[in-house]
Formats: sequence, C-alpha cells, structure tokens
Amino acid sequence: MAKRCQVTGSGPGYGKQVSHSHRRTSRRWEPNLQRRRYWVPSQRRWVTLRLSAKAIKTIDRKGIDAVLSGMEQ
Repeated sequence: MAKRCQVTGSGPGYGKQVSHSHRRTSRRWEPNLQRRRYWVPSQRRWVTLRLSAKAIKTIDRKGIDAVLSGMEQ
C-alpha cells in the first residue's frame, strides 16, 4: 500500500542525506500516517481512513462530513 494520505494526498518527500564528509546518499521523508476510524452520521457507518497528522487536525476543525464531501468531488 502506498504511503499516501487519503484526504490531503501528501506522500513521501525525496532528497539527499548529507554526511559530515558531504557524501550524499538518497533518502526519503515519510509522511506521519495514522489509521483513524470515524463515525459518519450522514451515512450511519464507521469509516477507516489512513490520514496524515495534518488531515486529522483538518477533520477535527471542519468535521468528517465536510471532508468526505470534498473527497467525492
């Protein structure tokens, strides 16, 4: 499964790790993904989402119905 947020779409970032001797090696920054379960009153069911920490804060602020309606469009 891809490491991608289902709400914001944020994925890993790529770059170089630079050592003390300035030797560069490739690395990636993984998003902070969490698996959260939300009750959706309009659908009367639980929904499990794989979300970044930023998306969890967005859902806490706007509500799950507002976020899910934005995903369907």
